[in-house]
Amino acid sequence: MNLNLILLAICQALMMTTNTLTITTSALVGARLAPDPSLATLPLAAQFLATMLTTLPASLFMGRFGRKAGFILAAVIGVCAGICATVGILSHQYWLFVTGAALAGVFVGFGGYIRFAAAEVVRPDYKSIAISWVMAGGVVAAISGPNLARLTRDVVPDALFAGSFAVTILIYLSIGVIMTAVTFPPPPAPPPVSERTPLKQIITRPRFVIAVICGALGYAVMSLVMTATPLAMAHHHHHFGDTTFVIQWHVLGMFAPSFFTGYLIKRFGLSNILLTGALLGLATVIINLTGQTVTYFWAALVALGVSWNFLFIGATTLLTETYQSSEKTRAQGFNDFIVFTAVTMAALSAGALQHRFGWKMVNLGVLPLLFLILSAVIWLKTLDRKPA
Repeated sequence: MNLNLILLAICQALMMTTNTLTITTSALVGARLAPDPSLATLPLAAQFLATMLTTLPASLFMGRFGRKAGFILAAVIGVCAGICATVGILSHQYWLFVTGAALAGVFVGFGGYIRFAAAEVVRPDYKSIAISWVMAGGVVAAISGPNLARLTRDVVPDALFAGSFAVTILIYLSIGVIMTAVTFPPPPAPPPVSERTPLKQIITRPRFVIAVICGALGYAVMSLVMTATPLAMAHHHHHFGDTTFVIQWHVLGMFAPSFFTGYLIKRFGLSNILLTGALLGLATVIINLTGQTVTYFWAALVALGVSWNFLFIGATTLLTETYQSSEKTRAQGFNDFIVFTAVTMAALSAGALQHRFGWKMVNLGVLPLLFLILSAVIWLKTLDRKPA
């Protein structure tokens, strides 16, 4: 641990708090402001889409101007997001609120690179631990995001959640101030165009392909099953309190292991942690197909959370080992674009799949993705056995 890593972990926790708050409340606000009930979830969709479209430009910007400039710019955009969302609620302007949600997505597109920045401020052999500790900020977000929304939802009379989004303005400002105190390594000088490694050569490296498969598909599986779970629990007549209990434990399963995932990678090896993540994903499907009581949903979602944690942190760690310093901007940008494209597609399709085909087919539908992840991990183990 060093001061830079601690400050980045704090910023990650604050970022995920605003993200959790936004995801928790956007559909509810949208339902109150939208001119048509079918547009209630559009603000959330706009946030996901904006995150997906921002990932690559954000990486290129930070490659040109540095991490600090990128994260401070993101904080400014976040402040604008909070202002638009708050004013949109106060003035009952639906499209202004949608704009705020989209700007929040742009902020997340930049903020996703905090985990890579963490790997750059520690010694190379501590990358996995640094990434793991920064991701542990999700534990804070799991508790603070929903509770912050609950405590501030009625602060402004007749403007539900306006107080919640006003608080996000202060959080975004705090992130910007903290980022000014972080010391980042200077961005590497770009090589001459004639010496620049073609992107195709970077993204076709076997370990890069494996990292993208594990990170993107693991995230997609988590997003699809998690998003469909509340609908499935409602279909089986479970109380909303039971649903929030299951989702909260799922979020804890996603982030609580981060306190030791990095150490597990160093102790047991990266490929074994990725393999465990894939097997936990399969366990999720088996549990969900076995029963539909609250206990089954709880056990499945905890397993799903830990599965995501091992796959995402493992994939991020693997990715940092696949490129040279001069290649990181394009490598990280391409990876995150693929990851968040997969997440966006999964989140937006979950409701339709659950409604049209049912809970059983949602779970059977993720099996091909899990088998692809398993195949990628076996490929990695084969590469690891080859002599250097």
